[in-house]
Amino acid sequence: MGWNWPWAKRPAGAPARADTKSAGFGFVALHGQGEALWTRGDYGALSREGYMRNPVVHRAVRMIAEAAAAVPWLLYEGAAELTEHPLSALLARPNRRTGGAGFMETLYGHLLMSGNAYVELVEAGEARELHLLRPDRVAVVADAAGWPVALEHREGAGKRRVALEGRGENAAGQGGGLHLRLFHPLDDHYGFPPLQAALMALDIHNAAGRWNKALLDNSARPSGALVYAPKEGGNLTEEQYERLKSELEDGYSGARAAGRPLLLEGGLDWKAMGLTPKDMDFIEAKNAASRDIALAFGVPPMILGIPGDNTYSNYQEANRAFYRMTVLPLAARAASEIAAWLGPRFGAELRLEPDADRIDGLSVEREALWARVGAADFLTDDEKREAVGYGPRA
Repeated sequence: MGWNWPWAKRPAGAPARADTKSAGFGFVALHGQGEALWTRGDYGALSREGYMRNPVVHRAVRMIAEAAAAVPWLLYEGAAELTEHPLSALLARPNRRTGGAGFMETLYGHLLMSGNAYVELVEAGEARELHLLRPDRVAVVADAAGWPVALEHREGAGKRRVALEGRGENAAGQGGGLHLRLFHPLDDHYGFPPLQAALMALDIHNAAGRWNKALLDNSARPSGALVYAPKEGGNLTEEQYERLKSELEDGYSGARAAGRPLLLEGGLDWKAMGLTPKDMDFIEAKNAASRDIALAFGVPPMILGIPGDNTYSNYQEANRAFYRMTVLPLAARAASEIAAWLGPRFGAELRLEPDADRIDGLSVEREALWARVGAADFLTDDEKREAVGYGPRA
């Protein structure tokens, strides 16, 4: 055909234009490949698809949060250790509803799932309480220069502001807020959740689970086609078609009929279509996705029971690496931020540090240190005590 763009309307009464062939024009076929659907990276989607539906994410977050919450803290004022202090009492019982371990477990869970954790201090005279704000209900408010000055907490249709670090409207001893966040390379105010780095692995793992569930529910009806090709030619009658359809649905679908052989007669032939789970190797893909998720959280796959990863020679070594590289840095960061935030309210330069000597997962390292120090004959008793973290003998 002779094509003109745009197509001109033929005047009324004009003769029809003769069709001609032109070697300079042709048809262009556009073909697009379907895009994969990925889970959104917001707190609600990561919580539902990750923590609430994925066993690897659930266990990794629980392990880190529970282990970090169980790490005891030591309180120092300068070089002196304080055994009793109002700050220690506040951290041991942040509010009337929550104990110290439960409070910190939730705080670490918020950090791992959203990259952010928000703590509010409520003061009434000498009484103080700490409360956690859910990350998806909080927005950081910045001033004209771009510095964060407050947290805006939304509850239903209501909004309220909590000043950060006791500044602004809450500066006169009326509480304040603390924002803990993980490093984000492209955001000045919000943290980056570890799970978002493994978002593709999360979706692959969940998709493999849904595939397996659908395969169990409909395992006797694999992808394929029944081809009717009798020797004498012809098609199935309406009655034959309905009968064949009902037999397939009633006798060969569902988990109850899994593995039942398909009986064919009268020129019927089964043509398989698509790839089987073995061809696509879903089991290995699922294990690889599990390792990526564990890697993003910093949990050795060996501890989670994921096969195919023998980076560490034994479980004890993997557990020790988990505490050293994941749990202790997270606990130390939280301790430093909380001490810097609450210390001035008690009128002192206070410092919080994790007590690694009371962590059962590091007992092997502690025993090895004590053995080396005890065998050092050139050290005095006081020098040995100092080397293992104790003061001189009174």
